[in-house]
Amino acid sequence: MFKRLAIFVPTLQGGGAERAMLNLARAFSAQGIQVDLVMLRVEGPYLSQLPPEVRIVDLGGKRLWQSLPALACYLQREQPPVMLSTLDDTNIAALWIRQLVSRKTRLVVNVQNTVSEDAKISPELKIKLMPLLVRWFFPWADAVVPVSQGVADDLVQLGVAKDLIHVIPNPVVSAEMFQKDQKQIDHPWFAPGQPPVLLGVGRLNKQKDFPTLIRAFAQVRQQRPARLVILGEGEERKTLEALIQELGLNDDVYLPGFVNNPYAYMAKSTVFVLSSVFEGLPSVLIEAMATGTPVVATDCKCGPIEILDNGKYGELVDVGDVMGLASAIITTLNAPLDSEVLRERAKEFSLERSLAQYSRVLQGAAHGITA
Repeated sequence: MFKRLAIFVPTLQGGGAERAMLNLARAFSAQGIQVDLVMLRVEGPYLSQLPPEVRIVDLGGKRLWQSLPALACYLQREQPPVMLSTLDDTNIAALWIRQLVSRKTRLVVNVQNTVSEDAKISPELKIKLMPLLVRWFFPWADAVVPVSQGVADDLVQLGVAKDLIHVIPNPVVSAEMFQKDQKQIDHPWFAPGQPPVLLGVGRLNKQKDFPTLIRAFAQVRQQRPARLVILGEGEERKTLEALIQELGLNDDVYLPGFVNNPYAYMAKSTVFVLSSVFEGLPSVLIEAMATGTPVVATDCKCGPIEILDNGKYGELVDVGDVMGLASAIITTLNAPLDSEVLRERAKEFSLERSLAQYSRVLQGAAHGITA
């Protein structure tokens, strides 16, 4: 077993990839492994959750390209036996610098999203070029870890060799999560006797397609009392607020921004709704199920269909289908799936399972989990 691990992540902002790396850093550290958390910028709400045993390596760059010399110096000086990186542009940077200065370090790259789908909707040139960059750079990786089979299939179509790929779901469900979901929420909507609360969680960006959720909620409100809470922050906030006002939903939709403990909201909501255009493996969907909350999701590429087992554990609707989403929400409100069934399904995405699989891949002994 390796004794030291470097985890390369831009920041510890509040996304699923960052939360997954935080969980892995804490878990490997608890096993006695020296963990270096290598960051472009030491910032983000998850910083406070790092144990003191995890060493933070600050590359000190505002942008990725500014941090490349510092990353090269770190790898050349420290030569960690294993490095795990995540997020597309960070992965490309890690592969390039490792190839230049420190081939002794085993490099495993983690892929959180469907690369080709991201390239279709992003206005950023670097994201549009990512399929090409993946084809060029990923052969330099010692292993590639997509978070779902759908992401793996996308990588194969982009030209990544199958023998490099090891599908490992994010480490989502942990004992700590169940402690947090018992916390109270200081908001009158969650008091006993109030109308049901629908919940969405994610960055306020085009990928999450919260306009479809808001429009679907407007349809639900025409049939029964309900409220909608969307946790998260992002560049689409003003657009969403304008839509809420346009639809006359100001009194029934709440956008509190990023919250440190979304699990309490999940546990106390009536239905969790994922409205994304595409995903990798949406952790928030698994987390909601782990709290026992019924879920509805778009059948987007990819992740939800795997998590919900083709609709066995929650309604699946077409991407962008407002009326279909509204109908699925009403169906779930009227006949919710048993909470214990949802909790049992979520356990298949536990921290323990993910940690064991990552251990095998990171030390180069991963057999039987290739895509």
